[in-house]
Amino acid sequence: MKTTFLILSILCAPLCALNAAQPNIIFFLVDDLGQRDLGCYGSTFYETPNIDRLAKEGARFTDAYAACPVCSPTRAAIMSGQWPQRTGITDYIGAPLTPELWKRNTKLLPAPYSDRLALDAPTLAKAMKSAGYATFFAGKWHLGPEGWWPENQGFDINKGGMDRGGPYGGKKYFSPYGNPRLSDGPDGEHLPDRLATETAQFIAANKDKPFFAYFSFYDVHTPLMARADLQKKYEEKRQRLGLTDQWGREGERDVRLTQDHAVYAAMVEAMDQAVGKVLAKLDELGLRENTLVILTSDNGGLSTSEGWPTSNLPLRGGKGWMYEGGIRESLLVRWPALVKPGSVVSTPVSSPDFFPTLLEAALAKPQPGQVLDGLSLLPVFKGDDLPERALFWHYPHYGNQGGAPAAAIRRGDLKLIEWFEDGRVELFNVVTDIGEKSDLSKTQPEITTRLRAELHAWQKQVGAKFSIPNPAYDPAKPSGRAAQRIKGEAQAKKAKKKS
Repeated sequence: MKTTFLILSILCAPLCALNAAQPNIIFFLVDDLGQRDLGCYGSTFYETPNIDRLAKEGARFTDAYAACPVCSPTRAAIMSGQWPQRTGITDYIGAPLTPELWKRNTKLLPAPYSDRLALDAPTLAKAMKSAGYATFFAGKWHLGPEGWWPENQGFDINKGGMDRGGPYGGKKYFSPYGNPRLSDGPDGEHLPDRLATETAQFIAANKDKPFFAYFSFYDVHTPLMARADLQKKYEEKRQRLGLTDQWGREGERDVRLTQDHAVYAAMVEAMDQAVGKVLAKLDELGLRENTLVILTSDNGGLSTSEGWPTSNLPLRGGKGWMYEGGIRESLLVRWPALVKPGSVVSTPVSSPDFFPTLLEAALAKPQPGQVLDGLSLLPVFKGDDLPERALFWHYPHYGNQGGAPAAAIRRGDLKLIEWFEDGRVELFNVVTDIGEKSDLSKTQPEITTRLRAELHAWQKQVGAKFSIPNPAYDPAKPSGRAAQRIKGEAQAKKAKKKS
């Protein structure tokens, strides 16, 4: 018996040592969260004490980016470690898949795209499972139809992940949910709290082995709905502070310039409370020190349509736009073993970086031949620099928020945007001109030409697909964007009355 125990101990030793060195991982992905929607990024109307505390206890990134100004492509980039163009998912799943399905009167026809993440694609969850992690998913998936859901892509448990881009079944943000992967709770139960409870229960059940919990909020995506108590709180706060809506213009769209929408503020706080519930479970179980926590978003805040709930100022534009308000994100990282509390990081990073980062943290390796477009951020966590590089975007589609097909590159302090409708380019120094007000393309033609050439070379490398001229386009008729504007202005008036 002693001999058997000794042999088992020897065989177990490498695995036990590996598990001891592997951190637990919690990845929070908040849907449609604008960078400036958090107190730690400057919001004074929304209240996010739990996330603000996370920033104090870890690192806050000032120049973190989503891989796309809309959701599904960014989600695919996080899950695969690749630019969306390699996965084929370049628009939000639910938009017309091919040019012939396009009905709007626009100058261009959007490029075709894939409506699912391939089952044979390497994913974060598969990599974590291979490294010995228990894997868990909660919330919004939006990366394919049934058969391509989280449980088919490496997650042991799926609570709420399906094909929909929002909580559109049942009572939406309240139970009954009408969600085939989330049983109904008591009538009126709030979705973010329920998903936080499920995540906390998973953590408790797997506290003695490494776990990977991917909490992908449905919040703060439309429909704009909130708990009555929190909505009342912010209605009173808005009145007490004497806040009134202020509006600007982005292209043909109104753009919100103030953070004072009571329902949205209530949604932000409910999301923050859910984050706090999960973090409290780590503390309760004594797991804080050996847990890597990441919180980020999939695109910028919604400021030019669908209720106009938030402002991204000083960033320009919002969700669906290639300006900073559409792609620059909050990113907070807490890992006591490696990250210095209160750190502020200005290194530009992007969604594909999470895959190699978590691989390295988990002591895992990519599959042979696997293409990873991102870089591990562990050196940044330690306070070191990354190799100098460019970040890229390519969105050959018309979103619902007023933006047009475009691509962009950021190298160093400079960012170039190329608009596909007319080939126009804009060049901004996004460090000294974060609001992208001063176009430098005419005064710095050599840099403009060089960055444009680098962008085109990257597009060719990743097999980017392009929008094409629309033969049915009639300039005498209202364009799709004009029709959106007319509809949007009517919605804005309703939103102003409600807020």
